[in-house]
Amino acid sequence: MGTTITYVETKRTQSIDVFRAVTMFLMIFVNDIPSLKEVPNWLKHTAAQEDGMGLSDVVFPLFLFIVGLSIPLAINTRRKKGYNEVSTAMHIVSRTIALLVMGVLMVNIGRINPDLMPFGKSVWQILMTVGIMLVWLYYKPIAYLTKAGVIALKCLGIGVLLYLVFVFKGGTADNPIGIKPYWWGILGLIGWAYLLNAFFFMFLGSKIKYIILGCLLLFLFNIQEFGYFTDLPSFKIVVSASNHLLVMLGALCTVLLLRYKEQKNENRFLWILLVIGVVLIAFGFFIRPSFIISKIMATPSWTIICGGIAFLLFGLFYIVVDKWGQSTWANIIKPAGTSTLTCYLLPFLIYPLLSLLNFRWPEFVTHGWAGIIKSLLFALVVIIITGGLERIKIKLKV
Repeated sequence: MGTTITYVETKRTQSIDVFRAVTMFLMIFVNDIPSLKEVPNWLKHTAAQEDGMGLSDVVFPLFLFIVGLSIPLAINTRRKKGYNEVSTAMHIVSRTIALLVMGVLMVNIGRINPDLMPFGKSVWQILMTVGIMLVWLYYKPIAYLTKAGVIALKCLGIGVLLYLVFVFKGGTADNPIGIKPYWWGILGLIGWAYLLNAFFFMFLGSKIKYIILGCLLLFLFNIQEFGYFTDLPSFKIVVSASNHLLVMLGALCTVLLLRYKEQKNENRFLWILLVIGVVLIAFGFFIRPSFIISKIMATPSWTIICGGIAFLLFGLFYIVVDKWGQSTWANIIKPAGTSTLTCYLLPFLIYPLLSLLNFRWPEFVTHGWAGIIKSLLFALVVIIITGGLERIKIKLKV
């Protein structure tokens, strides 16, 4: 397993885009679930101290895994285009900073005290979304914009975001609180895990044995977070080792794919995915007596089980999409896989706009299965809007 991977030119792995699109669809869907009543528990997040997980607890780890799937391909592409390591390192850092900034801004939305600010929560959130779009819009395909125009729009976006940070107030009048990274938000967690794994892959990722060793070490560090192996040096890149591990498992999956593609033995790759997935899930349940399954606590059992699920799902998508060539069924949600950040951001614009318009869903679509259907349709509409924006060259890219 110490083989060095020689990266050969291969056609795009469409299953990764489809996997990402399905996961983003589910993420928008489960994020809308809290607005509903009387829905099955298996759709919801499980409480932190409760042993178990619902669909909502699986979606984020799948997304972390997909981030890992993309890292080897992205770095390999940059190398083929002639970018040196310094340029790639700066690219990794800039992407991380962008994700951290967005994550922290989004985390603070729920802590706004409108009585202490010149405008309410909805206006702040809309301006935040507009500011983010101005800063991180992918301007290159917009031919009519000059370089000076792009710079002006980016500066405007930065100005909007700085103004929002300046006027932000949470807490009380006696104890006002500014913006803080109470936690890093979904995008921030992804950012930290991406940072570690991208640099790891740059320097060590060409050998499978190093990635496997990295996964084992991160698993041990995840265990250490719960009071085990305290005699060993502690390790933490800001967030739980669980997040880093899930991304590294995704990178391992892609490196295995590239290896067996090079050997023209994709069937063996699929069998390996099956074995890894089953072993990880079985091992996760094996350690469950020592670590409850908890997404909120990022326990080792939850991490390993979700990693196993991700391996199995990617194998399934790879068979259907890349081997059988059956991808047309996913066309309607394709924009969620190609304009993923735009898709994730749109609800941060849609929800406050509906609030300002005093829009209320009819009561019957906020309960039970009618509500679930409404949330599924909402996720689909967000993706359709994303596709419309993509067609007119409006797309975020970091």
